[in-house]
Amino acid sequence: MSEEKRLNPFFEKYHTPHDTAPFDRIRLEDYEEAFMEGIRRDEEQIEKIINNPEKPTFDNTIISVDDEKDGEGYYDLLGRVSTVFFNLLSAETNDDMDALAQKMSPILTKHANDIRLNEKLFERIKYVHQHHRKLTPEEKMLLDNCYDGFVRSGALLDAAGKERLRQLTEEASILGLQFSQNLLKENKAFTLHITDEAQLDGLPDSAREAAALAAKELGQEGWVFTLDTPSYSPFMTYSTQRELRRQMYMAKNTECIHDNAENNLEICKRLINLRRELAQLLGHKTYADYVLKHRMAGNVRNVYKLLNDLIAAYKPTAQKEVEAIEKMFLKEMRKEERGKRKENTSGSDISHSTFHFPLSTKMKPWDFGFYSHKLQLQKYNIDAEMLRPYFELSKVIDGVFGLANRLYGITFKENKDIPVYHPDVKAYEVFDKDGSYLAVFYADFHPRKGKQGGAWMTEYQSQWKERIDVKKPFGPDNCKNIRPHVSVVMNLTKPTEEKPALLTLGEVETFLHEFGHSLHGMFANTRFESLSGTNVWWDFVELPSQFMENFAIEKEFLRTFAFHYQTGEPIPDELIDRIRRSRNYNVAYACLRQVSFGLLDMAYYTKKDEFTDEIIPFEKKAWAKAMVTEQLPDTCMTVQFSHIMAGGYAAGYYSYKWAEVLEADAFAVFKKHGIFNQKTAQRFRDNILSKGGTENPMVLYKRFKGCEPTIEALLKRNGIKTKKTG
Repeated sequence: MSEEKRLNPFFEKYHTPHDTAPFDRIRLEDYEEAFMEGIRRDEEQIEKIINNPEKPTFDNTIISVDDEKDGEGYYDLLGRVSTVFFNLLSAETNDDMDALAQKMSPILTKHANDIRLNEKLFERIKYVHQHHRKLTPEEKMLLDNCYDGFVRSGALLDAAGKERLRQLTEEASILGLQFSQNLLKENKAFTLHITDEAQLDGLPDSAREAAALAAKELGQEGWVFTLDTPSYSPFMTYSTQRELRRQMYMAKNTECIHDNAENNLEICKRLINLRRELAQLLGHKTYADYVLKHRMAGNVRNVYKLLNDLIAAYKPTAQKEVEAIEKMFLKEMRKEERGKRKENTSGSDISHSTFHFPLSTKMKPWDFGFYSHKLQLQKYNIDAEMLRPYFELSKVIDGVFGLANRLYGITFKENKDIPVYHPDVKAYEVFDKDGSYLAVFYADFHPRKGKQGGAWMTEYQSQWKERIDVKKPFGPDNCKNIRPHVSVVMNLTKPTEEKPALLTLGEVETFLHEFGHSLHGMFANTRFESLSGTNVWWDFVELPSQFMENFAIEKEFLRTFAFHYQTGEPIPDELIDRIRRSRNYNVAYACLRQVSFGLLDMAYYTKKDEFTDEIIPFEKKAWAKAMVTEQLPDTCMTVQFSHIMAGGYAAGYYSYKWAEVLEADAFAVFKKHGIFNQKTAQRFRDNILSKGGTENPMVLYKRFKGCEPTIEALLKRNGIKTKKTG
């Protein structure tokens, strides 16, 4: 086909299995053309709605605004191109993609504002909200969400207020994008290059081999370590080289605060103020008040109650955990000093009773992981490297898929005819227990240049039900269930030239976590796309993901896939027992770490006045009461805290702990009836995973459990004892 006749792939049917995105045919220039045409089509659709001479109804106004698809080949072009572009901007970006994102971001934000601030459109929506036919619960939820979404986007503001809101949202969209791009550049810019093999002391073979491969890929001799988690975490855990650990730690914890183009300090301050002003413009005291109106927590008071209750319950234990690690540090440092003195005195007699360890030596943050690991090894005789041989990636994939099969009866089949955006990515067809097609599942496992750190689940197509004949009413006989295309993106340990990808237990938990999100998407079974899958309140969305992490230490689950990659021997029962005994090692410290992030988030977004503080000292003060280790004055979390600056968790990071209460409570039900009990799993699927945001999440949870959750299951699981009162 000649270049002149080539059709933009976003403008035609994809002609791929299950209409999956044709990554192999998409070019950079296709995006902008599709964005602009998608905006034009949206504007045309809005004009049709507002100029409809008929009285506004749920069907001719609300459904049309929600972009219900139909059987005449209509599709949401802007949604189609936006989904692909912004997903790849996180998973497979480059300088040209970044530049286009900067160009399109204000254009897309303006377009969204043009819709939400369209007075004629809102008048129709308002009329339907006040005068509507009898609606199903799902239809009522869609109507309420639609009306409230317009109000929360400024529909009730006067002309000056609407103009100011446009300015605030457009600036925030640009800054959020710049924040992410700066962080990615800083993360990829640093490498620790080692040429002296002696400096690899303490590192396991897996870390050495990965570092050798990284060096080879960069055309360098020796070993290269990066700030990507599979490289950074083992180095901080195993390296005996304290100075090198310091260098790695400081590189990681000073990202985006240097005097260069990637500095995020002022961006963070501006984002905090933009959100505060937006919330106040819409009639709320703070941005947190604005956000929490649509959360299970409900208000700032309830969030702080959760965080403070966790501090009260966990801090005494956390302090003891840290003290134990500090004792291990001092013990090891004394041992090391004695060894040096013996060497220096060439065998002369030194009385140990007169030895004085220098009081100036203190454990530093770059020591914590190293000596914590030593203590864990001493107490439980277990560490991540012992488990790697049993967690070969292909076997873990089989195990996770097998778990879904035992719980829900679904099966996965790789389909190499489905296009993918990088050779690392695998695409699977998913089939329900009756053999019917359920979803497409993409899995992107390893770190690489152009890929953000961390792990996340996203979708390339959501689930919804479209009318087959648009002239007839929607119903069971007049609808087609459009199934979702979901993706999990992770940064797990890569294979080396000598070994396949061997994961840590923590990486297995990460896989299970994101897979839990994907089940939420794959099991979606709602009429409207905006209510399907993970489109739920954000302090509920982590329930399915964190719930799945529980299986990681269950013997019945491990027995299904954890075989030694060389010998084929199953993981020994004795090793599983050690895993289980060590489960709560440093659990209180880990809890307070999450709580500290929640406190920091709330401190920023409960500001009523303009934020003028310096970010770094403000950060230290904000989370101080949850801290049990030394905080260095020249490090900063905020500037790399994507969740609350560039993601959707601003005033919502507490959601992880909120959902942890829910998932511990839910998993206790499974433990009671058997972790593979299919009746319990079916209730979880029917009442939680398939319902999306069609009803209030507490209603859904109570329907599954029979009552509201309590914190007791979490405390029991973590072995935390609280003082009895009254």
